[in-house]
Amino acid sequence: MSRIYEALQKAESERRQERPEPVVAEPVSTTAVAEHQPPMPLQAEALAPAAVAEPLPPVAEARAAAPARLDISGVPRKPWTPSYTKLPALMERGSAVEQFRSLRSRLYELRDVQPLKSVLVSSGLPQEGKSFVAANLAISLARHKNSKVLLIDGDMRRYTLHQLLGCESSPGLAEYLGGKASMTEVMQRPEEGKDKEKIWQTILPNLTFIAGGNGGDRAADLSGSPRFSELLHAAAPFFDWIIVDSSPVIPVSDAVNLARSCDGVLLVARGGVTKYENAQRAQGELKASNILGFVLNGTEKQPHSGNYYGYNSESE
Repeated sequence: MSRIYEALQKAESERRQERPEPVVAEPVSTTAVAEHQPPMPLQAEALAPAAVAEPLPPVAEARAAAPARLDISGVPRKPWTPSYTKLPALMERGSAVEQFRSLRSRLYELRDVQPLKSVLVSSGLPQEGKSFVAANLAISLARHKNSKVLLIDGDMRRYTLHQLLGCESSPGLAEYLGGKASMTEVMQRPEEGKDKEKIWQTILPNLTFIAGGNGGDRAADLSGSPRFSELLHAAAPFFDWIIVDSSPVIPVSDAVNLARSCDGVLLVARGGVTKYENAQRAQGELKASNILGFVLNGTEKQPHSGNYYGYNSESE
């Protein structure tokens, strides 16, 4: 038996010598593989497409790389004939004047706690007085410490601010957003008057105006154009305030689009006309924006603030 066992062991030993056992490789780090393997250009291009062609930058980065410029000295002066009956902020005294001064003070208070320069004025439905509030607020701000104010008619469907100011309606915001006119071309200032008795000739020179233009059915698309944000950013260094009148927020989406570029939103409600449900819905439509508050317009009872214990506020 011992000889048989020795013969089996010898045969097994000879088979091992003829066919060696496989050697198990030790694990190697990916760094070592990269150092020793030859480059693979096709796979490298597939894994790193940025090395072949740079992707186009997003719109926001493109605007930051080439910001729009505004030559404020090139803004043309045109004849204006403002309507005194619809612009009580032009008067020296009265309850309406004091109400807009009070609204102006509230905006300055808000500015102390948050960045605030561009303010959009809107309402839930038409005929609630948003354009009236926007125009008079802009004039009241322009009267305060010679502040420079830009008033924009953002209601490109039913633009009416040019009627209040008595000036041309085009070219306006619609033409600029559509790429048909430059910033300077759509801006206008009143002619320098020589009649010192007309107070508006000493007040309105601080006011620059952009009319609505003719947006028509394209107003919704134009209001979403990035050119509106470019306009606000380019104009901001030259003005203390930018007031934007817009379309009503419930029937159309124009105001929602424009509000994204503004620092704050004022909603206008008309006393005895605006329903609570509509005011709540208007606020809900603009929930993504910074709503500053509501302005109650058209109230029957007004506070007697024109003369208080012999004080009559004539100066700003």
